[in-house]
Amino acid sequence: MRVGIITGTGTYELPFLEVAERRRVVTPFGEVTVNIGEHAGKEVAHIPRHGPRHEYLPHQINHRANIWAMREMGVKFVFATTVCGVVDPNVPLGRPILFDDLFFPENRLGDGSPCTFFLQPADPRRGHYIFSRPFSQSLRERIGATLEALGLEYEPEGVYGHVFSPRFSSRAEVRLLSMLGVKAISQTAGPEAVLCGELEIPYALLGFGVDYANGVVPEPTPFA
Repeated sequence: MRVGIITGTGTYELPFLEVAERRRVVTPFGEVTVNIGEHAGKEVAHIPRHGPRHEYLPHQINHRANIWAMREMGVKFVFATTVCGVVDPNVPLGRPILFDDLFFPENRLGDGSPCTFFLQPADPRRGHYIFSRPFSQSLRERIGATLEALGLEYEPEGVYGHVFSPRFSSRAEVRLLSMLGVKAISQTAGPEAVLCGELEIPYALLGFGVDYANGVVPEPTPFA
């Protein structure tokens, strides 16, 4: 089984991964460099979504190419991480959030195009992607069990809110997201969840809050 891992800001390599190869994968949507290695007897395909030196801001990430490359590499599921702005003031910074639902109503990529692989009229694969759970429940359970075995406190559920780059959200926008039940936000993972769903690749997302979103606390945190 080949495991897919996508990481975000601050995580461009995986220290535990013995990288045997950096492979250039050609997809219909562009080329992607994938780190291929092994850990605990499992093959791992790792993509740092921002590039190895954080070349890409969130709206510049080629999500279609990244997810298609995972498919080409034969991964059976994708585990992703994201650095978040926390919307719920009851969630301490640094506590992992194992998201169970998605708020991404625009369903658009960073360039404004629809978040889908199926762009051509009359494509026999086209259709409406209907999901009850945007994040794989079985994969979430395995991640939760691992966090518990490590003795880590974490949020076992939460709505992930996808917001658009390059600017951060206004206080009014954050208040609206809070009213809708969003626990934390970032600018990257909405397309990944949808595109993995279209290709029937189980996907799970673990968020790490590094600051509170705009207006959640009286004073901005150091990362705001």
